[in-house]
Amino acid sequence: MKPSRPLYEREPELATAAQAIDALCGAQATGGLLIYSGEAGIGKTALLDEIRSMAADRCTIWSARGGETVTSVPFHVVRQLLQPALGQFPPDDMRALFGPWFDSAAPALGLAEPSGPQPDPQGVRDGLDYVVKRLASRLSHRPLLLIIDDAHWADGESLAWLSSFTARLGDLRVLVVQAHRPEELAAREAARNAADGHPAQIRVALRALTPDATAELVRATLGEHADDPFCREVWAVTGGNPYEAVELVAKVQDKELAPLEESAGLLRELGASARGSGLVARLERLGTNANRFAWAAAVLGTDISQDVAASLAGMSSAEAADCTARLREARIVTGFDPLEFVHPLIASAVYRSIPPATRTAMHGRAAWAITNAGLGPAAASRHLLEVHPDDDQELVAQLRAAANQHLAVGAPEAARRCLERALEEPPRHDVRATLLYELGCATLLSSPATTVQHLRAALDMPGLVDELRVDATFRLAAALSHNNQLKEAALALAAEAERTAPGPGLMRLQAAHFLWEGMQATEEDGPGRSRRLAANADHLKGRDNAERALLTLRAFDAMLRGENAEVIVDFCERALVNGHPARGLGWTDSEWGFELPAMVGITYAFTDRLDRAEELFGEAVRAFEISGWSGAHLAFAHTLLGLVHRRRGRLLLAEGRTKEAVTELEAAGRSLEPRGRFNGIWGPWAGDLARALADDDPGRAAQLANTARVHAERFGTETAIGEALRCVALFARPEESVHLLGEAVRHLEASPSGYEFAQALVDYGIATRSPRELARAHKLATACGAEGLAARAQQARASIRSTE
Repeated sequence: MKPSRPLYEREPELATAAQAIDALCGAQATGGLLIYSGEAGIGKTALLDEIRSMAADRCTIWSARGGETVTSVPFHVVRQLLQPALGQFPPDDMRALFGPWFDSAAPALGLAEPSGPQPDPQGVRDGLDYVVKRLASRLSHRPLLLIIDDAHWADGESLAWLSSFTARLGDLRVLVVQAHRPEELAAREAARNAADGHPAQIRVALRALTPDATAELVRATLGEHADDPFCREVWAVTGGNPYEAVELVAKVQDKELAPLEESAGLLRELGASARGSGLVARLERLGTNANRFAWAAAVLGTDISQDVAASLAGMSSAEAADCTARLREARIVTGFDPLEFVHPLIASAVYRSIPPATRTAMHGRAAWAITNAGLGPAAASRHLLEVHPDDDQELVAQLRAAANQHLAVGAPEAARRCLERALEEPPRHDVRATLLYELGCATLLSSPATTVQHLRAALDMPGLVDELRVDATFRLAAALSHNNQLKEAALALAAEAERTAPGPGLMRLQAAHFLWEGMQATEEDGPGRSRRLAANADHLKGRDNAERALLTLRAFDAMLRGENAEVIVDFCERALVNGHPARGLGWTDSEWGFELPAMVGITYAFTDRLDRAEELFGEAVRAFEISGWSGAHLAFAHTLLGLVHRRRGRLLLAEGRTKEAVTELEAAGRSLEPRGRFNGIWGPWAGDLARALADDDPGRAAQLANTARVHAERFGTETAIGEALRCVALFARPEESVHLLGEAVRHLEASPSGYEFAQALVDYGIATRSPRELARAHKLATACGAEGLAARAQQARASIRSTE
């Protein structure tokens, strides 16, 4: 409700807002975040209304408000902010506005039905960022002002978005003004970090009115004849709280009390009627119908439809209109359709005054009315959450359906709440295992430990069909791995595989078992695992995803072991469909995970198929960006692309700390050799160790180099053979060394490894005292960005010419 009188003692707060709006609308168009905090009734809403009026002619203003009874409704505040603006666009224009984020962000805003795989919550937030920025850029003539009132009651999904969005405002022409109660906001973990670290953040704490300001407020309503003792008592009764002072003065006016010292003794009792039990008593005096209608409005909470409230209260439209008029006259509600409570304090007091049994029943009727209106289980779920457990299997089904809808829009926490409540009902015995499985899936991203608990419980009881048992075990292993319990993940998969009949399900379990078994830091029998993997995979054609997963793992393991590269590439080709990951095995598909396509790409990179690797890793970057996996996943994809670039000639130069290097390289050998991983390109520890030992232990160094050559020739790529020959040449007689280096040059020239080829050219040019080869080496090293190697080639060339 807009204030009917001026604000008192808010000049500094308004000046801060005016400065922020001036900065937003100025030549530099500087956005930012302005946060007002204060206790209930301190005047936050009135201040925001004044700021809205202040900016009305200069800014485009979107606003939203949290609500105590709708904190469980995902994206409630975000929808209030964005739906009015987006609703103006025709469907095609709106889809174009969302761009690649339509499928993930539009359903969260209620603007499209969910489609495709379950979105990642971060992807939804990134999509919302994108849409707001696009909208802001279209408002070329007016910057954007976002106003969020009662942010302490914003839903968790909206709070998470606000936190990330305000931290990334940068140069965007957007000012966010937020108001909240600090004690309630601090109590919510998701909100405590909202907008932390924003460089343009300004925080302002609102204080109670002084006695002088309270007296001014009293006299503005009751007249200048209100005496000092009376005004002082108003301040003492209300503590300078503006809302309570306004309400108390209104009641003095209603009672026609003289604002003089002789009436001051009545103020304390009169003030009590403005809040808590006094407010409830005042409501009851309005009559049974008005009381019941106010209860219905409080249960609905926000966007209160007079017709829906009437239905919930069990009265006719005429009765509802009469109740609305009486409640409006008593300053309990305001507006027409939809209605709203005059102040959140009133809404809270009315809601809490409803007898618990009645309140529960009204929530149940509200859920029925919403479902009957075709709004869906998700819309009804906030009421279903309030209904007491009563062995109601229909309610279990509704909550499960609501959870599915929440997951489909990227709100797994909302889904978790629904499923946990369904579990309390309780569900039938034959449904309980499936519900626990669904609950485990809902918590996988947020709490791997909780997921492990739920999925183990689901697997320990009857009721899961075979397909769900396989998927539950697969997800259990993923959660255990995220919790750094790789051995437990492998054991869980092996145990379930023992009881699973042959078919795609068993093959999926076997693939996951090989995956997590191979990821462990140590293995009891690495070569044995490789033999079992070969026996399971070598004959497969890649007819379904289970076969393709096993082929991927086989290719990766063979690459690590340094088997024949042509055979390895054939495994990779069988693991793909037309050169790309199959549906369900893609970078963002949740059924298998991103590890498998990453393994294919890495295998290509270390078998000299760098173009294929780069193509796959480029797909990963695009897929992660579109799906909003902008954290560790996107960083990993860029790292993989960096691996390709490094293999093409970019490298990280070593510091040359020989003794420490020997220790680390020996540890690498102890880790890899027992597992049968001899690929010197994947793990070039042997060649590096040979070079490090050349001066102190040349015999052992030569032995290491020759062993590495044997493994490289078995692997068979030009890079592997060329690098091995270059290392062996270090320990050969001069004549043989020249021959070996010549062979290294020949192999590396045929490879895609530019930097390694340049190194071989330098070594060969020095050994043969050939200015021509050194000139080639200098040119290639410069192209690779290897300045040190280029300088070495140039110096060697100059030295040879100076002695000719």
